[in-house]
Amino acid sequence: MPPSPLHIRPMLPAEVPLAVEWAAAEGWNPGLDDARPFAAADADGFLIGTIDGEPVATISLVGPEPAFGFLGFYIVAPAFRGRGHGLAIWNAALERRRFETIGLDGVVDQQPSYRKSGFVLAHRNVRYGGRVDPAALLTAEGAAALAAPGGGTLVQIGAALAPAVIAYDRPFTPADRTAFLSAWITPTTTRRGLALVRDGAVGGYGVARRCRTGAKIGPLFADDEAGAEALFRALAGLFPEGEIFLDPPEPHAAATALARRFGLSPVFETARMYRGPAPDLPIGRIFGITTFELG
Repeated sequence: MPPSPLHIRPMLPAEVPLAVEWAAAEGWNPGLDDARPFAAADADGFLIGTIDGEPVATISLVGPEPAFGFLGFYIVAPAFRGRGHGLAIWNAALERRRFETIGLDGVVDQQPSYRKSGFVLAHRNVRYGGRVDPAALLTAEGAAALAAPGGGTLVQIGAALAPAVIAYDRPFTPADRTAFLSAWITPTTTRRGLALVRDGAVGGYGVARRCRTGAKIGPLFADDEAGAEALFRALAGLFPEGEIFLDPPEPHAAATALARRFGLSPVFETARMYRGPAPDLPIGRIFGITTFELG
């Protein structure tokens, strides 16, 4: 009897956690509560491939606007690899969601495959991780005065501050991501955000979330290195009991220097690639990207 065909369809919202669990099995160390904000980013952006009802492959191509989409969660279950299912769901995603530009953070050894689909390397993102000396951290409960040039206040992001943070975030992404960010910055027991407020205006912000191992900080955006460092110290202080991970873009020397200054070391890297015109992002203010899955 010939093998059953692969059936590719949109994921139901309740199925998005499966993609996150598969990512965890691959060692990508997602957050404990990533599925909900990821699904909020684009309800139509996740695909699943099944055979006789059994999940075989996943992929996401998320973008609320036709100008830009981001590809992630490209995973085939280990028992089904080498049978063409990955290429099938890859092609289905690219044919189904047509964007002017598509970005991805792919594993480095897959670059030749991505180039065949028209993706061009922009830069590397390097994950830094390790334990941070507790003496270097700030305790940021509510608001804490910054010991940083330029002054300012660290404020926990809540409903009142969310619109200003979303507006601040806009230049850092090629397309509006309000739906995703509204969920991402809403505080939970495993994820909290802090904003740097100077003279009544947001001058940076970051989010820390508990992961399978330790905690990740992402994004970490700031107008200057002093603000980024103060945010890092406070965000890392929210989850001080384990390792801290930060994903700076390699071309931003001040960002990688910040990670090393706090004792973090490279543990993983991705190739940021684009198909279509590459966006002009303010790399000099990106001290940590948001996620490898959604950009």
